[in-house]
Amino acid sequence: MGKLDGRVAVITGGGAGIGRGIAGAFAREGASVLVAEIDETAGEDTAAWLRAQWGAQAEFVRTDITDKTQVIGMVEAAVRRFGRLDVLVNNAWKGSGYARLENLTDEQLRGGFDMAVMAAFWAMRAALPELTKHGTGRVINLCSLNGVNAHMYSAQYNAAKEALRTLTRTAAREWSSQQVCCNVICPGAQSAAYQRVMASDPAMAASIEAANPMGRIGDPLDDIGPVAVFLGSDDSRYLTGNTLFVDGGAHINGVQWAPAVD
Repeated sequence: MGKLDGRVAVITGGGAGIGRGIAGAFAREGASVLVAEIDETAGEDTAAWLRAQWGAQAEFVRTDITDKTQVIGMVEAAVRRFGRLDVLVNNAWKGSGYARLENLTDEQLRGGFDMAVMAAFWAMRAALPELTKHGTGRVINLCSLNGVNAHMYSAQYNAAKEALRTLTRTAAREWSSQQVCCNVICPGAQSAAYQRVMASDPAMAASIEAANPMGRIGDPLDDIGPVAVFLGSDDSRYLTGNTLFVDGGAHINGVQWAPAVD
């Protein structure tokens, strides 16, 4: 018996990186998974992987999380396909570039909030009626050490992710009486963004790994995924409003993050 047998999860940005890792961990524990992803190739590939590797019920729905109608549609698609919804994982993000604060544009800042805050807000609001039905409702929002440690040159990402943490804590307080648990993971993982950093600035990537207390950056499937499974399962039924730093201890002393930006 898997920890998520009989449960249904929607995972945004499930086609790659941390989202794909969480999708795999959920499927491994028996969940049915709706992969919500803007990249059709990546989304289809992940859903096929979940079916082939674990025999999971898995479907892909192309979703642009900055489009409210599509976000609501992904929730409806999960219920239509699987008959229920137990776990909502808000993970999706697409790159927004680096810039010094004084050079950051209005569009970049607004774009960050659209991707992290508005998208999660729309999804959480649409999912709530389903999340309250079985006593198994869980919201897992992916935030970031970038915001906690105020990393340089990514103010739009930092501010949006910290706003999402506050949104999560507020939902946890308001929805606790309905037995819907809302928590945050701040991961230190080999995400798609981290892979780009490794390719563009290997020296900085090496310094980040060396500064990590465990000496490595986490694997999305086997390091981040199991914690998401915990938050999606009955094991976390009395845990809400928390932030779990799944980062090998990197949050303790901060992370070296200083990309070259003009």
